Amino acid sequence: MYQPRHFAMTDEDARMAVVRAYPFATLVTDGDQGVCIDHLPLMVEQTSQGALVLRGHIARANALWRLGEGERADAAAIEAVAIFHGPDAYISPGWYPDKRRHGRVVPTWNYQVVHAHGRLVFPRESDWLTSHLTSLVDRFEAGREAPWAVDDAPEDYLEGMRRGIVGVELEVTRLVGKHKASQQKPLEEREGIREGLREDGRSARDAAVLCGDDPAPRYEGD
Repeated sequence: MYQPRHFAMTDEDARMAVVRAYPFATLVTDGDQGVCIDHLPLMVEQTSQGALVLRGHIARANALWRLGEGERADAAAIEAVAIFHGPDAYISPGWYPDKRRHGRVVPTWNYQVVHAHGRLVFPRESDWLTSHLTSLVDRFEAGREAPWAVDDAPEDYLEGMRRGIVGVELEVTRLVGKHKASQQKPLEEREGIREGLREDGRSARDAAVLCGDDPAPRYEGD
């Protein structure tokens, strides 16, 4: 990823905040037929040894999991990148005070993104899949008036559904983040961006992130 130094997310907590707040990831893998691209929610967890792992699942009909068989069964051979997209927005030059002064301004696009590089494995243990699904559901049902739980469904029905999916785990070896939010511009121009984004209907939180005031988004679990 092209990474100007002033846009690099050097704070690990800020990178992790993006991963947690925007879990619907793009998973890019070097497949047997070329590049494979999948889209799925990934839950980040820390192992007892301190390693980061991303856990998700795919349909059994998705041939991606077959990379874990045969000659490519060695996890070290299956390199992958999970891309987490934070907030992004078009930045109008009309929001800059310099537009009125001399007109030497152009549009841009501000955004946050985190790339998680690592080794892809496909856990086969039924307990792993049950634990993952429970964690996934519990997080996204939290705070609802009547939260649904995995145990609410009949066990025979759940077992049939589990047979149709395969676990996916990315053992993270490198986490790289980019936060392009006009940090190199003067304060008055960044304030213009904030006001413009709010007028466009963006939340105060997104506006703060995209004008460089806040490096880390939040989610309800924080």
